[in-house]
Amino acid sequence: MSSEHDSDLVSLLSQTERDELVRLIHSITESMRTSLSNTSKDIKDPPKTDETIQNLPQSDEAIKDPPKTDETIQNLPQSDEAIKDPPQTEETTVPNTEFTPIQKAALESFDKWRGSVISRIKEVLHPHKPLRGSETPSQTSKSQSTHSPDAFLATHYPPHPTTLTSNPHTETILQSLLLLCLSLKSYDARSRVLLLHICSSLSLPLRTLLHLESTTALTLLQSAKLSASTESASRAASGKVANTWKIGLASVAGAALVGITGGLAAPLVAAGVGSLMGGLGLGATAVAGYLGAVASSGAVVGTLFGLYGGRMGGQAMERYAKEVSDFEFLPIRELGAEDGRLRVAIGVTGWLVNGEEEVVEPWKTLGDGVEGYALRWEVAALTDLGRAMEKILTSYAMGWVKKEIIKRTVLAALYSALWPMGLLKAARVVDNPFSIAKQRSEKAGLILADAIINKTQGERPVTLVGYSLGARVVYFCLLELAQRGAYGLVENVVLMGAAVPANKESWKTIRSVVAGRVVNVYSEQDYVLAFLYRTSSIQLGVAGLQEIKVRGVENVNVEDTVEGHLRYRYAVGRILGDVLKGDTDMKEVEREEHTLKILEKKDMEKDEEEKHAEKDAGVLEQHMEKAVQEAEKDLEERRKARKLE
Repeated sequence: MSSEHDSDLVSLLSQTERDELVRLIHSITESMRTSLSNTSKDIKDPPKTDETIQNLPQSDEAIKDPPKTDETIQNLPQSDEAIKDPPQTEETTVPNTEFTPIQKAALESFDKWRGSVISRIKEVLHPHKPLRGSETPSQTSKSQSTHSPDAFLATHYPPHPTTLTSNPHTETILQSLLLLCLSLKSYDARSRVLLLHICSSLSLPLRTLLHLESTTALTLLQSAKLSASTESASRAASGKVANTWKIGLASVAGAALVGITGGLAAPLVAAGVGSLMGGLGLGATAVAGYLGAVASSGAVVGTLFGLYGGRMGGQAMERYAKEVSDFEFLPIRELGAEDGRLRVAIGVTGWLVNGEEEVVEPWKTLGDGVEGYALRWEVAALTDLGRAMEKILTSYAMGWVKKEIIKRTVLAALYSALWPMGLLKAARVVDNPFSIAKQRSEKAGLILADAIINKTQGERPVTLVGYSLGARVVYFCLLELAQRGAYGLVENVVLMGAAVPANKESWKTIRSVVAGRVVNVYSEQDYVLAFLYRTSSIQLGVAGLQEIKVRGVENVNVEDTVEGHLRYRYAVGRILGDVLKGDTDMKEVEREEHTLKILEKKDMEKDEEEKHAEKDAGVLEQHMEKAVQEAEKDLEERRKARKLE
């Protein structure tokens, strides 16, 4: 029997079981590759029969606001069964087997990653018959699992049949594979997806992988012996604030630090790593051996966690610094020197109303299984937009405006370009701030992509989440990552109420650069987003208003739970709690839910008051005009104050 210090997969698993593990990994990675290649195939839509869809405007020139008479709203279609999507052409319903250059590059990158992972695993397992190419061991008979299946994993990371579910060492197998993936000197986003499928196939709960990741990160950082004195000296020398990931106006050596700063006082001692991590069945020698160079080099650990390098390029800053201000990553919660995680999450806010604390506040619902950051970008532009929307949308007259829109459906109003007069009055105060923030969100997305490509986050997978224009930042970030061939960096993406096109080709490109899940959260009743977006290229559709019909993109309709566009700010926790199980702090979600219920109650009370209030059109118009004037005054005062700063 193996001693405690030499237990490894070879001693714990029989030759047949080791062969089965290799076969399982082959099966999962082949399935992952198939899913990636299937992104190029279009989803066939049912035939369109409603004539309305044939008459949608095909150019921005044709999309104009109607004459300012209340009669215009009389002609809106009463049903939009066929208006839920932009016009469909014959090409979108024909399967497409051709790969774009980006999709080809994604497959080539995947094959390279897959080869490295399988080669490393087989090197450790020493199968009795080396496998060549796509050859896999013969499949053994299935066995019943002794664990209860994890419903979340089964849904999003379907299990592959394997006899290993009845093995008593399933957690040790998962731990070993995590260490072997890290031994490649990075935690590739595709490696993380592979481990989720392994976890699901072995019938282990998601919390098992989360615990292993947290323990591994802590152990690596402890073993690296981060010195408090060295950390302080490094921070003083670089002039950086602790726990802040900040990009300045120029490139500074070692400037981009993620979560923790400072230098490594001494290289790792392999035996020390092994003794700290050997609690789940692996011996100390095996742990150090599986980690490889990661267990013997403090510099490698520093690179993994983003302690060295990964800085923004000087050319990138010259290109964008004058066009996008306030670009900074703020930690969601305070992190100690050893509180790093193997995964990073970045939340991007879409507007601001109550001050800069709203940059971080919505993202506190992200759990401590990830190292969470909030992107601070264009605070002035987002505040102008948020304050204007808040003043208009909470005005007395908006209750009537909303009812008029809902009578005829939001999508019908959007595609026919017919809006109630009361809402059109608001255009003069919200259109300009929205246009400015919308344009700058694209440039912020390019900078975000540059930061990720330059490994500011280290060699760790990133999850990107955003709402409204924050989702637009993420959208353009992903397109840039794909254009630059940056695969294996992004694990999951959740876009909520996204102010972006629903163009299929763009979403296929996004799907190719995300290793895990791409989730589009939308509401067909989001009249605020529809109104703000009405002068854009609506013939391409709006992601925040509809499904994205692309393979591999998940669509979540929240119209029954999110009342209006402004509610996304308070519904982040509710949405992420459902979509990203395991990556949310349920206490924060409950706190946010409480706030949301208070707001919903106030809305109901306001609606009840309006039922008994004066419905005279002239009175309502006066109320709207007053709200618009107040918003204009507020906007002008803020802009004057900024000029004096």
